[in-house]
Amino acid sequence: MASLSTGAIEALANGSGWNEAVLQLVNIRKIDGGSGPSRFRVMMSDGRHTLSSFMLSTQLNYMAEENLLVPNCVCVLKRQVTNMLKDGRRVVIILEIDVIKPADASGKIGDPVPYSDGQSRGPQPAPVPESRPPLQPQNRNEVSLLDLGRSGGLNYQKCSGLQTLPDTPGGSSKIVPIASLNPYQSKWTIRARVTNKSSIRTWSNARGEGKLFSMEIVDESGEIRVTGFNQEVDKFFSLIEVGKVYYISKGSLKIANKQYTSVKNDYEMTLNGESTVIPCEDSCDVPMVQCDFVPIGDLENREKDAIVDVIGVCKSVDELTRLTTKSNREVSKRTLSLMDISGKLVTVTLWGEEAEKFDGSGQPIVAIKSAKLSDFGGRSLSASFSSTMMINPDIPEAYKLRGWFDKEGHAMEGQSLTEVRGAGGRLSENWKSLADVKSEHRSSSNKADYYSCIATIVFLRKENCLYQACPTQDCNKKVVDQQNGMFRCEKCDKEFPNFKYRLILSANIADYADNQWVTCFQDSAEAILGQNAAYLGQLKDSNESAFDEIFQQANFNTFIFRNRVKLETYNDESRIKATVMDVKPVDHREYSKRLIMNIRSMGAK
Repeated sequence: MASLSTGAIEALANGSGWNEAVLQLVNIRKIDGGSGPSRFRVMMSDGRHTLSSFMLSTQLNYMAEENLLVPNCVCVLKRQVTNMLKDGRRVVIILEIDVIKPADASGKIGDPVPYSDGQSRGPQPAPVPESRPPLQPQNRNEVSLLDLGRSGGLNYQKCSGLQTLPDTPGGSSKIVPIASLNPYQSKWTIRARVTNKSSIRTWSNARGEGKLFSMEIVDESGEIRVTGFNQEVDKFFSLIEVGKVYYISKGSLKIANKQYTSVKNDYEMTLNGESTVIPCEDSCDVPMVQCDFVPIGDLENREKDAIVDVIGVCKSVDELTRLTTKSNREVSKRTLSLMDISGKLVTVTLWGEEAEKFDGSGQPIVAIKSAKLSDFGGRSLSASFSSTMMINPDIPEAYKLRGWFDKEGHAMEGQSLTEVRGAGGRLSENWKSLADVKSEHRSSSNKADYYSCIATIVFLRKENCLYQACPTQDCNKKVVDQQNGMFRCEKCDKEFPNFKYRLILSANIADYADNQWVTCFQDSAEAILGQNAAYLGQLKDSNESAFDEIFQQANFNTFIFRNRVKLETYNDESRIKATVMDVKPVDHREYSKRLIMNIRSMGAK
């Protein structure tokens, strides 16, 4: 019994509070939440008394569901909020709890009796010594909480607690923690820091047009996603800045759609016509961001599409590239490699504005919250619009990582979890010979495969390698010569007085094991031939011998090919269709390093 915080149950039941009380879990019971998330009611003991008016916050439900909290385990209450029900009884909402002694190593401690009506049924407690831990501030705001009556039913009642927290501007309500928000509350205000803010996105469908933006906010108790539509976009978007703290009140709460958010909260908030967002000047005690960093070496053990927080040193960064999506929208892309103390490397892909403005000079510390894990080419990460990226953040993990890297990490080569490297001459590690590719795709498969190889061009088919295409920027469809000086594009349904040349080149490439016909489109074809399509079109029309010479000079050059391969069936005949996605010159220094690593790996078997 000496290991428990004797007297803590009485203090918590009376609303006095107790800082980091050590208690034993006596019983835990699940209460169905109906349309909302389930809740867990907990009975705790301090060795002298028991109290059943404890409730896990929904963010801690996983501890009960994964049997981390079971009867007889000993826990320390790191943070809690006490609120008073309408009938005068109090409920303790547990915001943070750690198990310090498992159930099988504990057994029942003491002979506690239920604490009731503010008085002890057992021996009267001894006077509290002056050295008792300082009181934990308790909640004095008016909120809606579960009425923990003897029936155990879900009766939501108004209640007021005991903590005096700052009033909001205007004094309309008291500050409540994000963790205590639920759809059954009416008057509340939160004080939180904006950690991420999206751009304005628009939509248009049969029901009309609209726009929205979303943001993620955090306080000391948790985080939540907030979305504003149409008029709220006009009202609040320009006001809100990432990193600033705001008073937010009168938003609508609903069950979060986990498909569209990785924020660890069972609810999400929508701003409406009654919502207010007011800047807060006194913001030093509001956390910047809450991250649960996963070591890079542990990413191999995580499931595909998992959302994780990572931090690492930017070991290398590739040049900015631009891709055209299926909807003909151009997006910016940049890849970088992060390494942490485990000595493991992982590739992270940045998109849009983040990719354009990222500066990897000086090998900064990069922390990314809510990156998406992919199993493409081993393990890689992607930072989506809902991710938050911080450069050299002011957190202990960043200082520890910087000290390690400057002292010893900078000399390490690092072992990559990502088989596919980015641009900039970096080699891919998912190497395959052409013979391996053919043997792996002998049977029918609907799945495309991507691989890299070093191969030499042995033949280029120059016939029909150029075609006349639509001159508009976002259309590459072949045009029809109208024989009247005009060229018609069926896709655009327009006629033009000119056209642009596009390349579609068939090449036969070979390595030490086999050869393969591949198709090269505009960018890869221009890289192989060393000339752009417009110049080649002029030569074809004006100087046939010079045109032929370009193809002759391109033969027997060796490149790194990044290919997409898929088995296709045509007229009951199966054949491999290979398309070149990227072409780079061979970096012989990197290539030699890879060969040495392969030799050592084979020698160790």
